[in-house]
Amino acid sequence: MLLLALDTATPAVTVALHDGSAVIAESSEVDARRHGELLLPAVHRTLKEAGTELGAVTEIVVGAGPGPYTGLRVGLVTAATFGAALGVPVHGLCTLDGIAYAAGGRAGLEGPFVVATDARRKEVYWARYDDARTRATEPAVDHPADLAERIAGLPAIGAGALLYPAAFADVPPGMPEHQSAGALASLAAEKLARGEELPLPRPLYLRRPDAKVPANYKVVTPK
Repeated sequence: MLLLALDTATPAVTVALHDGSAVIAESSEVDARRHGELLLPAVHRTLKEAGTELGAVTEIVVGAGPGPYTGLRVGLVTAATFGAALGVPVHGLCTLDGIAYAAGGRAGLEGPFVVATDARRKEVYWARYDDARTRATEPAVDHPADLAERIAGLPAIGAGALLYPAAFADVPPGMPEHQSAGALASLAAEKLARGEELPLPRPLYLRRPDAKVPANYKVVTPK
């Protein structure tokens, strides 16, 4: 196996390669406005670090969100394009699951806990976890103040939790803030090794995009 993982659903543009046993190369850069510009160079750096080429990749996993519309699509479209060009399977995993896995596997957090990322508009994308591998609720988007009763007493991780300390009172130190493609790759490799069928790479938008077709616009073409 040579699994290529990538995710652009958070401000982190993150790419990793996993050989079925461990992550062998990884590149991450945090920039919420340059996903399209940064992703392909990150793939190139990761392949170069691993001493391999894109043609050696046997499977692809991509973070399916939830995340802002434009950034999320960069990763999904890139993964689909690579998969079609290489003729290899493309899988999708919830971005929040990757962050939860990193918190448990790499940072040692035990459940239950909450993962929350920045959804903009003063909202968060979030889900509750029984442990690092078990999501207890479907991903959702909400105002932090509306979550108080549902997350009371639970530790919270992620950029969304850091942004709204009044709602997420218990944020353990040393936890991941954004997605890590290395964690996403490790989670996918673990699931594939158990014979699990991974989901298709379908985006978790959870709400409509900010861009809209203007209403009652003027016709400027000649009659």
